Amino acid sequence: MEHCTSLVCAGCGWEPPAGTAYPFRCANAGSDDADHVIAHRLAAGAVLDRADDANPFVHYRESLYAWHAARERGIGDAAFVALVHEIDERIAAVDGHGFRATPFAPAAALGERLGLEVWVKDETGNVAGSHKARHLMGLALYLAMVEGEDKPPLAIASCGNAALAAAVIAHAIGRELQVFVPPTAEPAVLDRLHALGAIVVACPRAPGERGDPCVQRFHEALRAGALPFCCQGNENGLAIDGGETLVYEMLSSGAPPLDDLVVQVGGGALASACMQAYARAVASGLLARAPRIHTVQTRGAAPLERAWARLQERRGGANAEDALRYAAAHRSSFMWPWEEAPHSIAEGIVDDETYDWLALLRGMAATGGTTVIANEETLKEANRIGRGATGIAVSHTGSAGLAGLLCLRRDGLIASGARVGVLFTGVQR
Repeated sequence: MEHCTSLVCAGCGWEPPAGTAYPFRCANAGSDDADHVIAHRLAAGAVLDRADDANPFVHYRESLYAWHAARERGIGDAAFVALVHEIDERIAAVDGHGFRATPFAPAAALGERLGLEVWVKDETGNVAGSHKARHLMGLALYLAMVEGEDKPPLAIASCGNAALAAAVIAHAIGRELQVFVPPTAEPAVLDRLHALGAIVVACPRAPGERGDPCVQRFHEALRAGALPFCCQGNENGLAIDGGETLVYEMLSSGAPPLDDLVVQVGGGALASACMQAYARAVASGLLARAPRIHTVQTRGAAPLERAWARLQERRGGANAEDALRYAAAHRSSFMWPWEEAPHSIAEGIVDDETYDWLALLRGMAATGGTTVIANEETLKEANRIGRGATGIAVSHTGSAGLAGLLCLRRDGLIASGARVGVLFTGVQR
């Protein structure tokens, strides 16, 4: 079979040796100041929109590293499809439903209010109530391709949606899961995690501690032998694959091309997946050009906005590629933990760091996008008008992209009549 996929570190070019079971992180990560993140690269001939199937992990299976890993191990396409459906049925037994394309439709009332053509991708009805399960399904499929009887425990650091998604899928595939959560995690989330059999570890922040203590305990678990079953590309580069199915669904829906897409950012995997999916779609000829992709953070935690500003300073009037190469080799000059303990009503995007920051800088530079900071009042306003105009029970985290759109519109960065997409990515619990 023609080899049409590869894994490579975007920071140093390292490639996992053939047969590596868990090629999740670059072997050089931590050895210098470079940003080491494993990226999955498809050859130009890869078919993104392969078959008409209700399950996105069948429909877009050739975009997944798991599918290519199956083929390299002599597992045929039909067997892979059967496995997707088998795991999906197990997920449905746990969560009430499996994976199906989620709605992507114009929000007329919202568009009229903003003087735009607004399209909403509604992830609130997805597995575990958010987009997070997409990232983790891609990982689960890969593990099913490569593992034998010896299955290490899985681990994740999360305050809510990602933990719930990980717990649902881990329970469905019969895997032990360690979840590292802040002491402020919602009681309803903790109850659900315990009900799903997850091992939950609360991680308080010590006075003056820099960096997320949940992530630090997560790293300790990885050093003890657990596998990163998470939604951070720097911890597991294969997590981006599954998230890309969200964009492929938008492109397959028959909707007209977007002028702009506004994406909320915590750790950054969602925006990274969107950017990579659009880049693949353009490279394959499915789309003439990608929309401008803008990223949104809260005023309580905005490390990406700081990194973007530093990139612009470094760039000056020069080519963005030179500045990006410098940033890739000097991570500590662009990304470090937010100085204050982060707080926001959009609690799902207050990560101390934007872990997929470099991919987002590259994506914004390539598409002409920018960063946006939404204050608490705007986050509340966006949630109120978003729920009122669409009837979707979206959380403040889930509607933060709309808050960013309000800011962009008020600042005149998006013109009247533009066709803009926002992602409602988490249900209000």
